[in-house]
Amino acid sequence: MLASEIVKRPVITEKSMLLVEKENQYTFIVDKRANRIQIRKAIEELFEVEVVKVNVMNMKPKRKRVGRYEGFKSAEAKAVVTLAEGNSIEIFSS
Repeated sequence: MLASEIVKRPVITEKSMLLVEKENQYTFIVDKRANRIQIRKAIEELFEVEVVKVNVMNMKPKRKRVGRYEGFKSAEAKAVVTLAEGNSIEIFSS
């Protein structure tokens, strides 16, 4: 898998921004098939930073409803990546 296929998009919420400020941790939605080592290499390749730790959470599909039709959002994986001291990713800074 390519690095751009592994990392799908960043998660920008209040909680994730607090993690960026206090812990230097960045949150991304990643491919469910990717493991920690592949995620680490993809982040290092895409953003040219040094990754210290990767935590991965598998998110359950959520039930959604539009009118009388029901379905599910797709299941996805979320990765919280801790960067080395002094490294940062520009897309999270405002």
